[in-house]
Amino acid sequence: MVRRSTLAVALVALVGACSLAGARSNPVALPNAKLDAPLAAGKDQVAVFAGGCFWGLEAVFEHVKGVKDVVSGYSGGSAMTAHYQVVGTGQTGHAESVRVVYDPKLISYGQLLKVYFSVAHDPTQLNRQAPDVGTQYRSEVFAASAEQQKLANAYIAQLTASKAFDAPIVTKVEPLKAFYPAEAYHQDYLSLHPNEPYIVYNDAPKLVHLKQLYPQMYKGS
Repeated sequence: MVRRSTLAVALVALVGACSLAGARSNPVALPNAKLDAPLAAGKDQVAVFAGGCFWGLEAVFEHVKGVKDVVSGYSGGSAMTAHYQVVGTGQTGHAESVRVVYDPKLISYGQLLKVYFSVAHDPTQLNRQAPDVGTQYRSEVFAASAEQQKLANAYIAQLTASKAFDAPIVTKVEPLKAFYPAEAYHQDYLSLHPNEPYIVYNDAPKLVHLKQLYPQMYKGS
């Protein structure tokens, strides 16, 4: 584990932040989903993903073309327990998640899955992402429809068959029951705190990887 600086410890204590250390250094370039929803005009769609601290997930999807809005929040538990300090106990059923609103004529659900599995987090880590440990940091796709659930399961099967990762994928796929936005100070965290040690070490590299691996999908601030 990387030794925390005094500044990092102070910041973590101040906002109850995710831990500092262990960013994923080797993102995997993944193929397109063989089974995917075709691009088509229509109303905006919603996707909900969990995979570690929501700051990084939010920042990644905010930089994907076709994504119109991203909100950090909680999914998997009840409204009563959808509060950061309570979710942090790991006893609520919630996972730190992001709600992604996207334009289906510009980006498909399968393309969002590709970003999610390759850049946004490591789907082989069980109930953790690098230093952040607990069920609230689990890898999970909360499917907003039966089609999304089908596509997510199919993509996991595709990646498993191709041995895209050196370890088994542990991502759960469950129907979305509810999504609860997180507290205001968690929203747009990377853009508002670009120099915070946790962000610099753990999340900023994800944006670099997104631009390097999928330049055609990347959009600037």
